[in-house]
Amino acid sequence: MRDAAAKMADILPASPLMIHEINGLEVAFKMESLQPIGAFKLRGAWHRLTALCDESRARGVVAFSSGNHAQGVAWAAKRLGIAATIVMPSDAPAAKLSATMALGAEVVRYDRATESREKIAAHLAHARGATLVPSFDDAWVIEGQGSAGIEAAAQMAAAGLPAPVKAIVPCGGGGLAAGIALALPEAEVVTVEPEGWDDMRRSLEAGWIEPVGEGAPPTACDALQTMRVAERTFDVLSRRGATGVAVSEAEIAEAQRWAMRHLRAVVEPGGAVALAAVLAKRVTVVPGTLLLVSGGNVDPAAYAKALAS
Repeated sequence: MRDAAAKMADILPASPLMIHEINGLEVAFKMESLQPIGAFKLRGAWHRLTALCDESRARGVVAFSSGNHAQGVAWAAKRLGIAATIVMPSDAPAAKLSATMALGAEVVRYDRATESREKIAAHLAHARGATLVPSFDDAWVIEGQGSAGIEAAAQMAAAGLPAPVKAIVPCGGGGLAAGIALALPEAEVVTVEPEGWDDMRRSLEAGWIEPVGEGAPPTACDALQTMRVAERTFDVLSRRGATGVAVSEAEIAEAQRWAMRHLRAVVEPGGAVALAAVLAKRVTVVPGTLLLVSGGNVDPAAYAKALAS
C-alpha cells in the first residue's frame, strides 16, 4: 500500500483534505471527488495496470463498472498506452459513459437486470487474452484504494489534527473500505451504503456474506449497486471489526446539498453516503474522524433536482 501511495505521488498531487466542523468537532474530508476522473477509482486502476508486464500490457485489459472504475481503468490505460475494454450497464449515467469513451476505452453495454457483467467481462478477457481488472475483488486494486488513507493520515498530521481514529467510508463492493482498513489499522472503520443495498452491513453483522436480495429499491447511488461483496473485501473488514450503516435516499440528497453549501463541492450520490450517515446521526463523529468523499461524477439533471429539493 505504501508502494501504491508512492506511485500516486509520482503522477498526481494528493487529493485535497478539507476540514469542517460538524456538531462542534472538526472532521477531515478526503475529497476524492476532485481526482482527475472525479473519483478514487484511478488509484486501484493505476496500481494494478502499472504492475502488468509488457506482454500483458500488449494484450490489453478488461473491466466492468457503472462508471467510476470504468473511468479509472480508462484513464490509467490511456496514460500507459494499453487498450481497455469496459463492460458498462445500459443504464449507466450518460456523463460517466461519455467520459469513459472520451478516454479511449471500448465500451460493451449490458442489461443490469438480466445479464452478469462478471461473466461478460470474463468471457471477453479470456477470448482476447487480456487481463481482467475487477472493481474491488483484487488485492492490487484494494492496495491502490488504500493509498487514500495513507495520504489522508499524512495530511491530517500536517494540519495539526489528531491521527485518524474513525474512518467513515462509502461502500459498494468494499474495495475502498478494505483499503482504508488496511492503511489505517488503528482506526475504527464504518461502511455506509444506501438502504436496500446495504449487503456489507448485513454481512458484517451476520458473520458471513449476505447478498442484496431480490426487489432491491431504486437508488441514485449507481456506483454502490453491488449485488454481492467479495470474500476478499468482506474478510478484511470482518477481521478489522468494521461495522456498517445504511442511509436513505432523502438523507443522501441532503448530504449533497450540505456538501455544496459548506464544502463548495459537487458530490455524486454514492460519494455522499458517508456524509449522509454523519448528518443523519447514524454515525457519531469524534476527534480524529476521517470522512471519505469518494466521487463527484453527477448527472446534471439529477443533481439539479437534488439541490432543488
